[in-house]
Amino acid sequence: MEVRRIAGALGAEVLGVDLAADLSGATVAEIRRAFLEHQVIFFRDQALSPAQFMAFARRMGKPVEYPFVKGIEGFPEIIEVKKLERERHNFGGIWHSDTAYLAEPPMGSMLLAREVPAAGGDTEFASQTLAYESLSEGMRRLLDPLVAVNSSAKADVTRTREDRVKEQGGETKSYVAEHPVVRTHPETGRKALYVNLAHTVSFKDMSEEESAPLLQYLFCHQVRSEFTCRFGWRVGSLAFWDNRCTQHNPINDYHGQRRVMHRITLAGDKPR
Repeated sequence: MEVRRIAGALGAEVLGVDLAADLSGATVAEIRRAFLEHQVIFFRDQALSPAQFMAFARRMGKPVEYPFVKGIEGFPEIIEVKKLERERHNFGGIWHSDTAYLAEPPMGSMLLAREVPAAGGDTEFASQTLAYESLSEGMRRLLDPLVAVNSSAKADVTRTREDRVKEQGGETKSYVAEHPVVRTHPETGRKALYVNLAHTVSFKDMSEEESAPLLQYLFCHQVRSEFTCRFGWRVGSLAFWDNRCTQHNPINDYHGQRRVMHRITLAGDKPR
């Protein structure tokens, strides 16, 4: 097994591993170390059935159901993330951390490419530990005690999932959760920014208007190019990202083409 970095900030490809195989405990531990070190890891040419995809996910964490989209037949924890030729919006097409509006947001997510466009459809990732660590000491002191209010009903992200929600009968519930603006990773101990453009609406005990200037600064700062990597998909590519310290953005540059992915979400804990 070889781990090869793809950018200076975060991200690495893991080579020489067949995820359909019965992985040894040592291999699982090595993959987990790479995940924690690089924050997002990528595998190529993984011809996984849904059952094999689920088996690998269970070696890494506890798969859970996504709140807005039903799972594929026989696998409620595997959702189909797709954009069809006629559609203009892509699923989750905005910089975000997954489901920050839940009381216990995911530890991580896995995405497996089933169909990809001839060109386009890459995904960007951004390290929120680097985003936090690059702030001035004064800004870190200001942010450390703050709490953010996150909502699933924020307009921009609602548009990015509306096709899938309509397809399955409509959205029935909105979620709101309060989390630290700066969270401490429970495994590495590193601090990371934990606000995002898609879900964060304000700071606790402040109005949206009062919160907006600082939030807008953070939304721009936390996805600066030097904090990012970019991954180009092929059929059989798999990405596994740490939702506690990264954000991601699926680029919507393939109108008229089809892109179909399978995603598994892994249970997390309450940010602290």
